[in-house]
Amino acid sequence: MSLTQIIVLALVQGITEFLPISSSAHLILVPVISNWQDQGQAFDVAIHLGTLSAVVWYFRKEVTSMTRDWFSSITKRRLVGESKLAWAVILGTIPVGLVGLLFHDFIDTQLRSPFVIAWATIGFGLLLWLSDVKGQRQRDEHSLNWKDVLVIGLAQALALIPGTSRSGITMTAALLLGLTRQAAARFSFLLSIPAILMAGGYKGLKLVEQSVPVDWFALTLGVVLSAVTAYFCIHYFLKLLDRIGMLPFVIYRMLLGVMLLVIFW
Repeated sequence: MSLTQIIVLALVQGITEFLPISSSAHLILVPVISNWQDQGQAFDVAIHLGTLSAVVWYFRKEVTSMTRDWFSSITKRRLVGESKLAWAVILGTIPVGLVGLLFHDFIDTQLRSPFVIAWATIGFGLLLWLSDVKGQRQRDEHSLNWKDVLVIGLAQALALIPGTSRSGITMTAALLLGLTRQAAARFSFLLSIPAILMAGGYKGLKLVEQSVPVDWFALTLGVVLSAVTAYFCIHYFLKLLDRIGMLPFVIYRMLLGVMLLVIFW
């Protein structure tokens, strides 16, 4: 990989992972449009590790209290403090984990085409706009019940389709359930932690089995750049979300989807 490719892909991952515009779609499309050789799974794992470290560090207080109270809830056999939110994140992760294990190979081989990405980008972008317009935006993430969490979890499983956007579809479901924009984003980001960890762990195990050569410079630079970019992206997204809403991201998705259809039709 060239230095330019490393920098561009790491920045793309850091920017798009937590915005509702689909990081997986951009990581597939950038090499295609730029005529670059595919960056490979090792680099994908590295830059996802970067974004994972960013969200864990950004929500470090919440993650610490959720983890502590989750263990306490097990020993005391009742909900304690932030344990309800921790259990919600666990339950919301189960659907994407099961679907990923069952259909990973099919998704990787059959659903990575520009046409699938284009239509998913457009279709789920319109659904995001609808949820932002119609959602009541009155609840926070602590008000979620188990049915709500299951709905968001099932929605997250759809993000395995490239172009859907994991953050976008989970925010869409949360907004439709009446959460505020801030609450929908925060729960989506917390939900991303086990999802990214599982995906990265699965790909990492496959790489270990294959014993592929490792470009440590590319991986290290990718981790650092994606982590820093993702951290600032989370910060400013949450800061500006109530002011700008979801419309700018919907417009971007429409333009991107149409552009892909024109280029690859």
